[in-house]
Amino acid sequence: MKKLLEQIVKFGVVGVVCFGIDFAVFSFLNYVVNVHYAWAAFWGFVISVIINYLLSMKFVFVRKEQMDRKAEFIIFVILSVIGLGLNELIIWGCVDGIYVQWKWLNELISADLAEIGGKIIATGIVMVYNFITRKIFLEKKGEPNEQ
Repeated sequence: MKKLLEQIVKFGVVGVVCFGIDFAVFSFLNYVVNVHYAWAAFWGFVISVIINYLLSMKFVFVRKEQMDRKAEFIIFVILSVIGLGLNELIIWGCVDGIYVQWKWLNELISADLAEIGGKIIATGIVMVYNFITRKIFLEKKGEPNEQ
């Protein structure tokens, strides 16, 4: 159990770093370059996935010896694309599905805050999905981080 908790902490640290990258790219594209929030979220997510793969497979998960690195990366990307779909769907639901539809909410908070709130909610949900699926599909069976 202690090793699992250590792994979750490492996953969290990698996640915070990648969230920072994701959020910085999202914010830059959305608020500085004026790219639509959905595209800004897409590019932030893609860039952070590449960095997340490198950090996760080095510091968080124990690789399956028999798995080819190309196959490992493809699986990581497929899982991440599913996560991207969840990410986009949740942000869309928060912004266009809730914020835009509920006029009283428009008076309470700004569109920027609704977008940021949607991004934070999406990140939390997708983070749980990522840990569970990567552990199932990419990690060597047995104790976490046994080497």
